[in-house]
Parts: sequence; structure tokens; C-alpha cells
Amino acid sequence: MNNKSNIMCDLETGVCGSAGDEGMEMIDFNQPQKSINLYYVTDPICSHCWAQEPVLRRFEEQYGDNFTFHTVMGGLLEKWGDGPVDPANGIAKPSDVAGHWREVGDYTRMPIDGTLWYDNLIHSSYPPSIVFKVIQKQNEALARVFLRRVREAVFAFNQNIAEKSILVEIVNNLGLDGEAIVKEAELPSGQQLLNEDFVLAAKLGARGFPTIVMINEENKGVKIVGARPLEYYVAGLKQVLDSETLQVKQQPALSSLLEKEKLLFSKEIEVMYDLEKTEINAFAEKELSSTSYQVKEILGETYFVTK
Repeated sequence: MNNKSNIMCDLETGVCGSAGDEGMEMIDFNQPQKSINLYYVTDPICSHCWAQEPVLRRFEEQYGDNFTFHTVMGGLLEKWGDGPVDPANGIAKPSDVAGHWREVGDYTRMPIDGTLWYDNLIHSSYPPSIVFKVIQKQNEALARVFLRRVREAVFAFNQNIAEKSILVEIVNNLGLDGEAIVKEAELPSGQQLLNEDFVLAAKLGARGFPTIVMINEENKGVKIVGARPLEYYVAGLKQVLDSETLQVKQQPALSSLLEKEKLLFSKEIEVMYDLEKTEINAFAEKELSSTSYQVKEILGETYFVTK
């Protein structure tokens, strides 16, 4: 027979099976993958950053394998002075912030109280920002958990996160030494860490928050300013990767997500799983063990916490 089977060994090529066209050729088993750095310029009291948490969480959960995430503090409020701190947005005095925050919360459905601006003034966003930097120096993942906890505290639960006692308690609940870390944050070295972020934010061209900057290994990138839908970030990522092909994960199971996050508002679950508000309770009952979570409500919004 003239036909060769796949198990035949060819005396001329010295190959068992199909030799192909060439005896020697260069091949590359590596998937073409560029190294992307994503910089998230933000501030603990940025209301639009809080409102953007549902979208950014889903973006990172599904597309995070394509980039390395870096959080950069931008310094939204150093202190209250004699003049307006944000005249472009009509912010001249603390009570103006309360109204602005409430509008953002009502519009986005990420709960924001804001009444502390009347009776428990946040004098600066620098204290929690510096504590974030001190923790970040030791543990990037825990620093990001800290940022989430201070945002929950200030926006939903109306706590003054510029107060030392509040910061100590939040850090302690992370399993760290709150007194020691907050004390370190009060040293000149703490302010220096924050100043380094300010330099980086300026280099990235970030003047408002949230700002997302994605940069590839050729030092080219995209900048996305403001709270945007998921499609903006996906399109930007494709642009810096110069590819329509992205590594995309399935959304995590709600049980896994809640176990990791500890607290999720209804809006966050809706965005993660493409649900309507009316579908949330039934979805949670189906996905979660009744002994693993509690349902609570604040400011007219449902939220879920681990037991």
C-alpha cells in the first residue's frame, strides 16, 4: 500500500506520524499577551468612586487576568479653608457636600447618607488615604479591603473616617494593629507616601475621580475619567492590548463573592449578574445557604452580609 498510516515511521524523515512540511521550524507556544498596568486614581470620600464600585468589581472579576491593578490616592480634600473647595460643582461649604452626596446615592442606588456633613464634619480625606498607603506598603490586598471598609463606613453608615478612633477600629477588624498603623500614618513618612501618589496621579494626567488609566508595555494607553459603564472599560482594555481577544472569566458564584466581600449591596449584585432589583431576593435564596447570610436594609436599599 502506498498510503501511510499515522503510526508508520518514515525512513527518509525519521519521523513516526506526520512530519509536516519542515524538519525544523520556529514556533511560539506563548499566547500573545501584553503586560497591562491599570491605575485607579481615587479618594476615600469620592462619591462617584463609591457609586462605581459595582462596575469596577465586575470588570476586575471578569477581566482582571489581563492587567495588574494599582490603586492611587488622589487627595480630594486636604482641608476646609476660607473659600470654596470645589466651585465648579457648587461645593463652597460642608453642607453643600451633603446634598451632592445624596443626589449621587439616589441616582446610582449605592447608599449614601451624608448627614455627617452637618454635624460631624470630615475635615480632610488625607487621614484615611495615608492609612491606606501604610497598609498598602505591607499588603496590597488588605489595603484594598481597608479602602472598601472606609467607604462603607462613610457613605452608607455615616461615620467620620477622618477620626482616629474610626480608623483604628476599621484596621483592627482587618486583623492588623490599628493603633500602630494609624500612629505610623501620622508620621512625616506617611505624608511622604501620599505625596508619591500625588506625583503619580499628576503624571497620569488625573484631575478628577474616578480616573482609570490602562498602559501597555509600549507605554501607550487609555484614560477613562468618571463613572462609566462596563463596556467603556472593556473597550479601553481591548485598545491597549491592541486585540479583540481578551481573557474573560465567568462571574464568580454569589456565595464565593459574598464570602470574599463580606457585604454587598443590591446594586452590586444586580450589576455583577445582570439582574433587576426585583429579582435579587429570589436569586440570593437560590444561590446562598440560608445559614450563611443576613439580609438588611439601609437608606431604602437592601444589602447582604455574611453571618
